[in-house]
Amino acid sequence: MIGKSSDTWLIVGLGNPGREYEKTRHNAGFRAMDILAQKLGGKPDKLKYQGFYCQVNYRDKKLLLLKPQTFMNLSGRSVAPLAAFFKVPVRNIIVLFDDISLPPGRLRIRPDGSAGGHNGIKSLIQELGSQDFPRVKIGVGAKPHPDFDLADWVLSAFTAQEEKDLQPALERAADAALAIIDHGVPEAANRFNGSK
Repeated sequence: MIGKSSDTWLIVGLGNPGREYEKTRHNAGFRAMDILAQKLGGKPDKLKYQGFYCQVNYRDKKLLLLKPQTFMNLSGRSVAPLAAFFKVPVRNIIVLFDDISLPPGRLRIRPDGSAGGHNGIKSLIQELGSQDFPRVKIGVGAKPHPDFDLADWVLSAFTAQEEKDLQPALERAADAALAIIDHGVPEAANRFNGSK
């Protein structure tokens, strides 16, 4: 039955809007979202609450696919009002985003947790008033050395080899989001964590 809030899910891909950021490490979430939308036959192109979103039906559930257009550090300002408008419970918000602690090509699924230094997640926790949302972390590689500026690193492009490793991971990240809906976080984590 479509319409119950427990049957409504919001999947968010994090990134920065603008062509110059398209292929940067920070935009892994946007890229995974584009793949997911394509798989589900949707296109996040309706502008609402500072984000592009679309609505698709998936196995009798209503899925909202969102790409915030606020820039990474303010992502929560798009996610929280959209979730409130569609009455999506926090536990039904799945976030796809880049993680520098994982090498390109690796995934890690978590049921909840702190921001771990990620400004997009920090903004979501702040605006939602909760950290109890599942997430799919997409490895984008660690800084080359400790002194390297973090902002410069996440806004840098992938090498050709990293890009090659990343592509299948983006596909799997899209599948992982659906696996969370179908089977729950623990089973999805067993299937996708660390996979390459």
